[in-house]
Amino acid sequence: MNDIVKPDSLVTLHYRLATLDDVEIVSTFGATPATLQLGSGELAPPLEACLAGLAVGERRVFTLGPEQAFGPHNAQLLQRLPRAELPGGAKIELHALVEFVAPGGGKFTGVIRELDADSALIDFNHPLAGKTIRFEVEVVGVL
Repeated sequence: MNDIVKPDSLVTLHYRLATLDDVEIVSTFGATPATLQLGSGELAPPLEACLAGLAVGERRVFTLGPEQAFGPHNAQLLQRLPRAELPGGAKIELHALVEFVAPGGGKFTGVIRELDADSALIDFNHPLAGKTIRFEVEVVGVL
């Protein structure tokens, strides 16, 4: 049967991600649906797991706690850095995203949580870490 989502399906769907208090993070409803290859890392594994077994035309809402979604907020991923160590050209203001380059060339992003004259407190947790989220999905097609 080709109309049921499997772990390696190519799926066309509408989805909406929001906080538990309904602050929308992203939504394709009212726009073009997304087409995603499951198992390829395009969608977080816990969200992919929600899709398994859904049929074309099915619409569901899932509530995922931090441990099921993006993990707990980890205090060890907060780092205070001198302003001089922040990347050049970065927008240095409260709540701004700052991209860093790791020694191996990989990139990672942090959010400025505190800022003073000498330093910035950077949060390297996923922005949804520690939060319960709502994942709404409607399966449009399965290939």
